[in-house]
Amino acid sequence: MSTSIYDQNLPQNEANHAPLTPLSFIERTAEVYPDRLAIIYGDLRRTWSETYARCRQLASSLQKAGVGKNDTVAVMLPNTPPMVEAHFGVPMSGAVLNTLNTRLDPETIAFMLDHGEAKVLIVDPEFAPLVAKALPMRKLDTPLLVIDVEDASYGPAAQQVGSQTYEDFVAKGDAKFAWQLPGDEWDAIALNYTSGTTGNPKGVVYHHRGATINAISNVLEWDMPKHAVYLWTLPMFHCNGWCFPWTVAARAAVNVCLRRVDAQSIFDAIRNHGVTHYCGAPIVHGLLVNASAAMKEGVPAGVKAMVAGAAPPAAMIEGMEAMGFDITHVYGLTEVYGPATVCAKHEAWNDLDIGERARLNARQGVRYHLQRSAAVLDPETMEPVPHDGETMGEIMFQGNIAMKGYLKNPKATEEAFRGGWFHSGDLAVQYPDGYIKIKDRSKDIIISGGENISSIEVEDVLYRHPDVLAAAVVAKPDPKWGETPCAFIELKAGATTTVEDIVAHCKKHLAGFKVPRAVVFGDLPKTSTGKIQKFELRKQAGSASAIDA
Repeated sequence: MSTSIYDQNLPQNEANHAPLTPLSFIERTAEVYPDRLAIIYGDLRRTWSETYARCRQLASSLQKAGVGKNDTVAVMLPNTPPMVEAHFGVPMSGAVLNTLNTRLDPETIAFMLDHGEAKVLIVDPEFAPLVAKALPMRKLDTPLLVIDVEDASYGPAAQQVGSQTYEDFVAKGDAKFAWQLPGDEWDAIALNYTSGTTGNPKGVVYHHRGATINAISNVLEWDMPKHAVYLWTLPMFHCNGWCFPWTVAARAAVNVCLRRVDAQSIFDAIRNHGVTHYCGAPIVHGLLVNASAAMKEGVPAGVKAMVAGAAPPAAMIEGMEAMGFDITHVYGLTEVYGPATVCAKHEAWNDLDIGERARLNARQGVRYHLQRSAAVLDPETMEPVPHDGETMGEIMFQGNIAMKGYLKNPKATEEAFRGGWFHSGDLAVQYPDGYIKIKDRSKDIIISGGENISSIEVEDVLYRHPDVLAAAVVAKPDPKWGETPCAFIELKAGATTTVEDIVAHCKKHLAGFKVPRAVVFGDLPKTSTGKIQKFELRKQAGSASAIDA
């Protein structure tokens, strides 16, 4: 076999090839726009040159502490400057960033620290009590360097769980630290845990290539300009903030950091800092739409908002339009770096009535710019379903924006990538124009306020109650959270357990957002083989009485 003329004496080398990494974005921005504002947090202002120097100091200090390639550095942080710095400083050291979900229970945090084999844990004062409970639950006896962030804006006296402060740790590092490009763009950059339908959370491993490509796709989907002002309402612990820490750096934009998300803080930030872009789950947009007229006063038109999770209802779209906001609907999963499809809008839609626009915008849409493919396939034959808006199949992804796999879980990884596609587990249809729309969830995952809740996890807790004979948990539509867990319970003969007893039991074993917000007692519908018919329960869930939170 002869070698192509295009392969002869044309080797790949340092002059014509470099591995893709989003770390190059902050390097370039600090060189080109050193004095542009990078971070706003309360009274704090930092430029891109200052932020880049601090990221290099963090990387340098981590290496001095013995952190090296493929070591895990976990962080328990809100959307504050240290979280922005961690997205660059940790991978600059060669390590892998594990952003922990601050809403989880101590047992789950302890599992993640052990499973990811974290060598360092950086903790915000707000979550020090949670970490203090989690640390003794670890089963590994390997050393874990715990570092306390000090933040005067937090308020209450901070509980110390670490051996040193974050500022002292960063100060030990070299601001001119010569970080290296990854040896391979396939190297791991981040570890994100996602709720599975059974057992412990799965660790999703991101690579430098995917993080880079999704960060760039974010720019393209939004036509995001240089020096945009981005408000952090989406948690950076969730899919690394949909890769937006890296997107913001690529555009030499501004990170407006918020410790807590509420309507007043968001509107104040938009007015005071000229916010142009933000992302969030439907609950965040609902907060804004339902805020008082006085709170919305003086908010400029033209703010671009990205929403994912439950499809935006007509009332939300209408409310956002009334405020002059421009909403973009995206869809994805942790395994595909957050959003990997977008409901790309067409000018012709502007002439339609609000109901028809809402119907079109509620679809999950088409593939992200740099994703190879997003399609609805028959999971058995792996053939595309007809584009008729009726035939059901499974949403699958293929290409650059997909995880490396699940950490220490080859069986789950193999199953997820069966047939050369990533299987989302979401059942959907595809329309003649190629746009995808979810119709059901094959894994019974409940999405509440942007967070995934495994129905089986909640059911396992319910079954641990001594009076529960049978239990099933399904999603109940909720105007605020999108969905909340609704528990259907068949009690043992003679049991006198109350709804309050069930809720109190769940609160002992589950994070608050996973606790059922509706509980219904009665016989559960079953098939002839004894399998609970959840589709019947879903019909009933909508009318179930909610529990006052």
